[in-house]
Amino acid sequence: MNKIKQAFEHGKALIPFITCGDPSLELTEQLVYAMEEAGADMMELGIPFSDPTAQGPAVQAADARALKNGVTTDRVFETVEKIRCNSQIPLVLVTYANVVFSYGAQRFVQKAAQIGVDGLIVPDIPYEEQEEFAPVCQKHGLALISMAAPASRERVQMIAKQAQGFLCCVSALGAAGDEAGAVEGIAQLKKLAGEVSDIPCAAGFEIASPAQAAAVAAVSDGVFVDSAAVQLCGQYGEQCVPHVAGLVRSLKDAVRAGQ
Repeated sequence: MNKIKQAFEHGKALIPFITCGDPSLELTEQLVYAMEEAGADMMELGIPFSDPTAQGPAVQAADARALKNGVTTDRVFETVEKIRCNSQIPLVLVTYANVVFSYGAQRFVQKAAQIGVDGLIVPDIPYEEQEEFAPVCQKHGLALISMAAPASRERVQMIAKQAQGFLCCVSALGAAGDEAGAVEGIAQLKKLAGEVSDIPCAAGFEIASPAQAAAVAAVSDGVFVDSAAVQLCGQYGEQCVPHVAGLVRSLKDAVRAGQ
């Protein structure tokens, strides 16, 4: 059975994100194990890129640190292979089109699938421009995960109809930090998607507290955590693992409460 589907079968899924190689690839591996033990249902692993425009300052800084450490796509793949020797948690790679193209799209997707990656998110490729990735991902059984933001009903439903793995619902807080508005936006996205598809909808808006995680879990099928774990990696460096595990544990408890 598809591992991504399994992540949503036992309640609301918690999906934390970390940047591979920050603070080191050895600790990336240990972080995955620690987060899985703390309750993570799926992991998003970022391949560092020099210009991560879709991410905020914390992830941009983590990418810079990882690149300074000499992290490459091949070294990320080697780390995933090590993880797969000890864990079957669903793994989704998050990277940019330039990374995939420079590696070779066919070669990248084939390698990712061979080593046990379950999905791919390329945030700088709009849904309408996925044709260069979609066929090769389908060929190798790698879910090309689409993102949806509040927009026209027609566009959200078009994306939902074709979505693979899960639908990544993004609702920004906005300048005023309007959490209620962001949660309402997520609820509306899920409602629109649910009218045309049974694809799970995971959502987030820079989740940083258990209360925020619970609020999002109440209106979605899962919660992704963009930068909170990344910030702890930057703050604690080589001692980050227990701090990240504690964060994930508290967020998972909140997600359960929000079900």
